[in-house]
Amino acid sequence: MAPRDAQDLMSWPFFSLAKTRRTKPIDFRMGSTAIRVEATAEHGMATIWDADILIWAASQIIDARDHGLRTSRHMAATPHEILTFVGRGTSAREYHLLKSALDRLQLTTIATTIRQTSERRMHRFSWINEWKERADEKERPLGIELVLPDWFYAGVMVDAFVLTIDRAYFDLTGGLERWLYRLVRKHGGRQHHGWSFHLRHLHAKSGCLSAYKRFAFDLREIVGRQPLPGYRLTIGQDRAGEPLLSFRPCHAPQLSRLAERLARKGAAGEKL
Repeated sequence: MAPRDAQDLMSWPFFSLAKTRRTKPIDFRMGSTAIRVEATAEHGMATIWDADILIWAASQIIDARDHGLRTSRHMAATPHEILTFVGRGTSAREYHLLKSALDRLQLTTIATTIRQTSERRMHRFSWINEWKERADEKERPLGIELVLPDWFYAGVMVDAFVLTIDRAYFDLTGGLERWLYRLVRKHGGRQHHGWSFHLRHLHAKSGCLSAYKRFAFDLREIVGRQPLPGYRLTIGQDRAGEPLLSFRPCHAPQLSRLAERLARKGAAGEKL
């Protein structure tokens, strides 16, 4: 099953990018778009790693629809199914971290004008309405159940605002590079000419707490490493001297597969 991400979540600052607990709200406004994300002091804000559960949910919903199955906001799965889908281990520690992520997703509240008929109207929700652990009559675990909010489900199922993402996304360890990949995938797509953003614009859209200078430094470090699967990043300047981040699709995965095939042929003594 291909992993699929909700486009609205890829474009706007809905999650904390830090691995430490964040309680300061995200308060973002740009044009007619307004987003307010609030967290509890005990659990903190849902992180971009917690959002992997929503990627799993969107992927399940679209796959079920494509196979002619009935879809619902009410979903059930085993922790093993979710953890393996998002590329994580299945130890007791990972199960505990999964439950903590579900708590943050439920307790983080969002208010936004996105997909509202009037920019003055706000839709308020949490990423998960409720969730519970299931067990049989002998208290043996059967998995978990969760209920998604209408706003998220409508974006995935009704409006079909989803994009397939590279499975290598789950291997990205930094919050900023994860956020950057989702933004690049949403705006750059597979256009050969790519896309460009001013760094100050990116700083505003990230919703991160770091100062602009630190953000720009971290972004340049990412450009130096080139970790985003399927995309090549560069930093330049516009005519006014303002720094620009540009990105375009590359074909590194295809080249890697070609190299592997050539290596296998060489090992087998075939002509290259």
